[in-house]
Amino acid sequence: MKKLTLAFAGLSLFAFSAMAADMTGYVSDAKCSADVAKAESDGHANCAAACARKGDSLVFVSGGKVYKVSDQEKVKAHAGHKVTISGKVTGDTIAVDSVKM
Repeated sequence: MKKLTLAFAGLSLFAFSAMAADMTGYVSDAKCSADVAKAESDGHANCAAACARKGDSLVFVSGGKVYKVSDQEKVKAHAGHKVTISGKVTGDTIAVDSVKM
């Protein structure tokens, strides 16, 4: 019985380590995301878009947390925009399935 309980607990933790999610936030550049309040504002849109054109890495900022984006091409056109991203979060990285404005 103990082995079954431990196995279930282990599988439960694994299930929570990579969760599918719909999250609303801002696509920002990695450099400016150090100031989360700045990155999570509409006023930062032009700066984020300019940094993206220069080739800076893009991140997703939601609820005060910064997530790395595993597929940059999926968010490139949305630099600086407030969006809802559907995807799978693993640690501090999000694998984007879709992006909606």
